[in-house]
Amino acid sequence: MINISSQNFLHLLPYWGYPLMFILMFFEGPFATMIAAFLASQGYFNIRIVFVLSVFGDVLGDIGLYHIGYYGGPKIMEKAQKFLKIGDLTIEKLKNKFHQSSERIIFYVKSTTGLCAITFILAGTLRMKFSKFIKNSILGGLVWSSLLVLLGYFFGYAATQISQYIKYAGVAIFAAAIIAVIVIGLIKKRESREILGNGNGN
Repeated sequence: MINISSQNFLHLLPYWGYPLMFILMFFEGPFATMIAAFLASQGYFNIRIVFVLSVFGDVLGDIGLYHIGYYGGPKIMEKAQKFLKIGDLTIEKLKNKFHQSSERIIFYVKSTTGLCAITFILAGTLRMKFSKFIKNSILGGLVWSSLLVLLGYFFGYAATQISQYIKYAGVAIFAAAIIAVIVIGLIKKRESREILGNGNGN
């Protein structure tokens, strides 16, 4: 079991842990979800609530990005493109994907690639039907959140078991969980290039 020294922290965790978790999931879903699932395996959170909050927070973030694009139009799209350092070629390829199947691209980008932010802003800019957008955002979110929750819970369970025999194993496995999120992020970025036909984005 992971030992957390501050008893005050543990006492307050049930009261503000879930709200804080939700806020973190809204802004940085993967890391927050993995950590929350890890702590759930230690008995600090309910794993079902963690999963629901992960999906809900993630989808709310998508809705925000969609409306930024919807109300901001091409001007906000250009600013987002510069801020995220997305090349014109990437945007053109994304637009072509939208013309082919807007619903499929939302689901695929949501659950497998690293182009979420710019894609959802573009969806709003292109006036994609909101009902279709939200449906595929939720479906993709279920896939993505399920993966993160399962990974976090697995690492937490492993830490609990191994810590009985190896000192500091819990800390090491927790670090491995964070590294796993980083690796997944890198894989998603690679897949984002593949879905766009291996373009360089410039």
